[in-house]
Amino acid sequence: MAERTATVASSSGLHARPAKLFVQAVKETGVPVTIAVPGGPDQNAGSILTLMGLGATQGTVVTLKAEGEGADEALDKLVAFIETDHDAE
Repeated sequence: MAERTATVASSSGLHARPAKLFVQAVKETGVPVTIAVPGGPDQNAGSILTLMGLGATQGTVVTLKAEGEGADEALDKLVAFIETDHDAE
């Protein structure tokens, strides 16, 4: 299983627009991905409700995990997404 950590860069955290874009990015990978905040359980990263429920604000470190063919590439792409401030675009 591949695993990466990333720090949320968007000023609104993983809420609203960044969450929607992240879910789209997860689905585009074609790989099941989980996300967790420190002390929290692994949850489906492809669910906007899950992302918004994490309470991941700017500066929160999240852990992403994926398994299967293409998992490393998928996580690299998703880490880059999380570490970009999508509110500044």
